[in-house]
Amino acid sequence: MKTLTIGNVELPNRYVLAPMAGVTDLPFRLLCKEQGAGLLCMEMISAKALRYKNKNTKALLAIDPREYPVSLQLFGEDPDIISEQAKRIEELPFQILDINMGCPVPKVVRNGEGSALMKDPKRIYDIVYKTARAIKKPVTIKIRKGFDDTCINAPEIAKVAEEAGAAAIAVHGRTREQYYSGNADWEIIRKVKEAVKIPVIGNGDVTSGQKALDMFEQTGCDGVMIGRGCQGNPWIFRELLAYEETGSIPERPGTDQIRETMLRHARLQIEFKGDYIGIREMRKHVAWYTKGMQGSAKLRDEINQVESYEELENLLMEKIG
Repeated sequence: MKTLTIGNVELPNRYVLAPMAGVTDLPFRLLCKEQGAGLLCMEMISAKALRYKNKNTKALLAIDPREYPVSLQLFGEDPDIISEQAKRIEELPFQILDINMGCPVPKVVRNGEGSALMKDPKRIYDIVYKTARAIKKPVTIKIRKGFDDTCINAPEIAKVAEEAGAAAIAVHGRTREQYYSGNADWEIIRKVKEAVKIPVIGNGDVTSGQKALDMFEQTGCDGVMIGRGCQGNPWIFRELLAYEETGSIPERPGTDQIRETMLRHARLQIEFKGDYIGIREMRKHVAWYTKGMQGSAKLRDEINQVESYEELENLLMEKIG
């Protein structure tokens, strides 16, 4: 099994769970780790919210030793605030610090954060330079192909980040304007890889072991990041590892295993976030887990009425298997 090293952190394999707001919380990360994910990326956290000690950031900072190695992701546009907050939280047990430069959400972009930074290479340099010198842990960035069709500059941004001290770069092969539509451009990932010497992690449209190997072959990237392909499907990491090692795909989980995983996921959510929030956050996960199953559309309607673990268990026992 090939491995990947970022700074002084050696990952057990080359497959990375993408940071996704509202998805990659601690319970889901644990499930992906059990299936073999080589690096777990946390939900993005606002550097300004950390500075002003926003109470909502506490849960986002939670890390379990069973997750290691884990990457904590900050977002913002002020080099001083990002570097200061990185230094302040460096004692937390994450292994890598990532800076989000790819989020397409309007409220983030309007503030000059996330993928808006793709239009400002000088600011990217300053953010990476100051942060990489404020902490000892490796600093990485996650970018997109570009902001829009008039600003496709991922290779340029990658070189700027490398010069500033970035230890690795993840590239999503879509522009901000595309959001998640159309096909990811793997050619831009290849160009980024050719532009820098630090590790490059490709992201976009990998949903199987074959597609992962195709991305490695077509782009030369050092790692593959899985985003939407793992929603309701933590088993994808087991499949990626098995396909790389043996060229075959392990049998997909049956309905009983899917149901038991959903219930375990719900118990972890409740343990971590309490009954009220935990169950409500499970609603979207159940929709993902059951996508394509017979009767899944009706189940999605019913799951939105569930308000307790017992109700969830009864519904899943009745509808699945």
